[in-house]
Amino acid sequence: MSSTRKTALIAGALFVITFLTSIPAALVLYTPVLDHANYIVGAGADTRVALGAFLEVLLIVANVGSAVVLFPVLKRQNEPLALGYVTARIIESTFIAIGIVSLLAVVTLRKDVGGTGGAGTLVAVGRSLVAIHDWTFLLGPGWIVGVGNGLILGYLMYRSGLVPRGMAMLGLIGGPLIIISGTAVLFDVIQPGSAAQVIATIPEFIWELSLGIYLMVKGFKPSPILSGTTGDAGAGERSPALAVADR
Repeated sequence: MSSTRKTALIAGALFVITFLTSIPAALVLYTPVLDHANYIVGAGADTRVALGAFLEVLLIVANVGSAVVLFPVLKRQNEPLALGYVTARIIESTFIAIGIVSLLAVVTLRKDVGGTGGAGTLVAVGRSLVAIHDWTFLLGPGWIVGVGNGLILGYLMYRSGLVPRGMAMLGLIGGPLIIISGTAVLFDVIQPGSAAQVIATIPEFIWELSLGIYLMVKGFKPSPILSGTTGDAGAGERSPALAVADR
């Protein structure tokens, strides 16, 4: 197995891991603390929330790992944008980490429900911490993803031809839709989790999932940047193969 094939396989696996870790946490494991205002003074489901937090820690590792693994390949196309992609993944993961800490803080306070603050105060504090999580979800996975995985990664993959260009177009379409829908939620134009926001995430969802599966199964498509030819920076240069062919 060549080094580029290994890179594609690892990157694809990390993308798939982001789905396997984020979906259970967001849609299942965090439900008790996110949907029940009195969770902090109730019986609680602390182990369930802790498992969700653990999965999201793995999500952070996969997020950053996928960008770092792809960087040596993507920088041959456009190094500043490749570095920007790594940076976007780190920023996204920072928001996720803040959300994790906020929910774990709710669990800690629930265990201390008999403290001097009283149950009424704890409910308000708990809802505040949940609100922090909700905003980090919007600004990280609900906005920065559109810039990083959508626009930047979509552009790099489209220009390099490392994956089918029709697939990469999903990122170029989905990225702006994520940004627009996240901005609409930010300014209270639409509600979080509304049908409009869900529909806007579909192209990005398909793009990231299909990218992960494609890289695992097929690897990178043949591309000049895999043979050492630079991408955008060397767009005006002739490749060695073409030079030989002209002789």
